[in-house]
Amino acid sequence: MVEKIIESLSQNERRIIPYLKEKNVEEISKKSKLDKTSVLRALDYLENKKVIKLDYNKKKKIEAGINGALYKKKGLPERRLLNLLNEKRIIPLEEAQKESNLSEEEFKASIGALKRKAMVDLKNGKLILNSSKEEISKKFPEEKFLELLPLEYESLNPEQKYALASLERRKEIVSIKDVKEIKIEITEIGKKLANHKISEQNLIEVITPNMLKKDSLWKGKKFRRYDMVSIVPEISGGKRHFVNQSMDYARKIWTEMGFKEMTGNMVISSFWNFDALFTPQDHPVREMQDTFFINKSSELSNKKIIEKVRKSHETGVAGSKGWQYKWNEEIAKKMLLRTHTTCLSSQTLTKIKPENLPAKFFAVGRCFRNETMDWSHGFEFNQTEGIVIDPDANFRHLLGYLTQFYKKMGFEKIRVRPSFFPYTEPSLEIDAWQPEKKIWLEIGGAGIFRPEVTEPLLGKAIPVLAWGPGFDRMIMNIFGIKDMREVYKNDLTQLRKLKFLVK
Repeated sequence: MVEKIIESLSQNERRIIPYLKEKNVEEISKKSKLDKTSVLRALDYLENKKVIKLDYNKKKKIEAGINGALYKKKGLPERRLLNLLNEKRIIPLEEAQKESNLSEEEFKASIGALKRKAMVDLKNGKLILNSSKEEISKKFPEEKFLELLPLEYESLNPEQKYALASLERRKEIVSIKDVKEIKIEITEIGKKLANHKISEQNLIEVITPNMLKKDSLWKGKKFRRYDMVSIVPEISGGKRHFVNQSMDYARKIWTEMGFKEMTGNMVISSFWNFDALFTPQDHPVREMQDTFFINKSSELSNKKIIEKVRKSHETGVAGSKGWQYKWNEEIAKKMLLRTHTTCLSSQTLTKIKPENLPAKFFAVGRCFRNETMDWSHGFEFNQTEGIVIDPDANFRHLLGYLTQFYKKMGFEKIRVRPSFFPYTEPSLEIDAWQPEKKIWLEIGGAGIFRPEVTEPLLGKAIPVLAWGPGFDRMIMNIFGIKDMREVYKNDLTQLRKLKFLVK
C-alpha cells in the first residue's frame, strides 16, 4: 500500500512531505520553496491518498488598512490635533487644520472623534481644549487597538470591539478579511511514509519524444503512477461572453435571411437619432428624463437632406401636414448617446441607390436610455435593428420576418398588437409570454416607415419595413436569466455555468 502511494506521488507532494509536521501552510511553503497555491494543491492530493487529514477553520482577521498602517507610524489624526491643542488650548479652525497638517477629511474626522470623547468644544469657529493633561496623556482605545493589529475578531474584548466600530466608520483604517486556517493531521499511512527515503526515488514523470526514440531512457526505470481517482480542480477554459455569443447568433440568423450588417457610432447627433425619423423636437422622448445628452454639438453637413427633413417637420411631404411647428437646426445638432439603433437605419437610407433595390439591412448594438433599473429594464441595453427597402413590401412580409427571427431566437409564444411610433405607420409591438412570471413581456417594436421619413432620406416614398427589438430580453430567454441586471453583473461562477440554449 505504502509503495503504491510513493509511486503515485507528484514532485510537489514529495517536496512537502518532509515538512508536514510544521502544520502551517506558510512554513511549508517557505521550507519547500513552493508557492502557497502549489502547497495547497499538493495537500489536497495527499488528503485524497489518505496521507493526511485536513481540517478547515474559517476566521475573521483584522488588519491595518492603507491609512491604518500610516497612522501606526505617525499617530491618529485626532492625536496629532490634540497635541496641537495641548500647546495652544484655543485655536481657530483654519489655523488648526493648517498647523496639524491634516487633510480636510482627516480634520473633520478628528474633530468628530474628540467631541465624542468630550475632549474639545467648538465655539465661534474656534476649537477649545476641554481636557486635563492626565486625560491627554492616556492612549485612546483606538490607538491601543491599532498597535495590536493584526488580530482575530473572535478574540476581541468589549473595549477592542468598541475601538473597531469607531475605526470602521473611517476610511481604510482597518480591513476585515475572512481567513481560512488549515490544520494538518498526519495519518498512520503518512507516518509510515516518513520512514521511507521518498526524495531518493527517481520516477519518470512524463514521456518525451526523445524517450520514444531511445529505449535506454526508459527501459528498466519506474514510471510514476497516475492517480485516476482523486478530484482535480475544474478547469474553466476561455469562451466568449454569453452576450457576445447571443449577438453572434443573431448576426448569423440575419445573414442567413439575406441581410447585410449596419454599423455606426454610439454617440450621434439628435438629427439622425430623432429628426430624420420624424420625431418632433418637443416630443417627451427627447427630454433629459429619457435621453443622455452630451455637452457638445455636431455640424450637419448634408444641407439637402437637412432641408427636406425641415420641410417634413414643418409642412409635411407626400400629402401630409407635418408637425406644424418651426423646426430648429440647433436642437438637431445636439449630441447624445443613441437611444436606439434605428438611427443607423436613418443613415443607411441616405446611401441606398435605386438600382440596388430591394435591399435588407440589420444591426445589433448598444443603446442608452435614462431608465430606472429593474428586472426587465436597464439604462444601457442591446437592440437588434432591421430594415427591408422594397417597393413591393407589405405588412404581411413584416410579420413574416419577425415571426421567423423570433422563432429562431427561441421564442415559442409571441403576439403582435397595434402601437404608435412617430416614424412608422402602421406600428406594432411584439410581446413574448414569460411562463415563470405569467405575463406578456414587450420585446420589441416594428412598423413601416412613414413617407415623412422615407421621402427626405430616400428621395421617394417607398415601403420600408422596420423593427427594433430589445435584444437583452432575448438574451434572458436564451440563457434562462430572470433578471436583466444579471446580464451585466459578470459573475464568474455564472459565466462558467451558462450554456447556450438555442440551437
